[in-house]
Amino acid sequence: MGLGSTAKKIQTLSDRAEAMYKQVQKLQQRITGLEEKAEETHETVARMDHQLTEQRALLLALAEEQGLDGEEILAEAAIDDAELEADTDPADSAANADAASDADSGDATAE
Repeated sequence: MGLGSTAKKIQTLSDRAEAMYKQVQKLQQRITGLEEKAEETHETVARMDHQLTEQRALLLALAEEQGLDGEEILAEAAIDDAELEADTDPADSAANADAASDADSGDATAE
């Protein structure tokens, strides 16, 4: 192997190393951007959570002023939401359909 071949291989390795270095720099920039975006999102969620807590307290105070039990209303709403979610959950629907199908198959073979 001559010096020309060695120099060509070194140049190829150098080009690859430079390309990889550029990719690493781009990845670092993307990661930095994602970290900043995650921090902004965290701050937004914290601010919204605080505002939601304030609104809930205000609504409970208004309900109490009107002679209503706000906690009971919220509990009923949570139950309704849970029931609605259970009725519309496709994974549960598919699992229930499979279970019903298996049960029907078992009944037919038992007769």
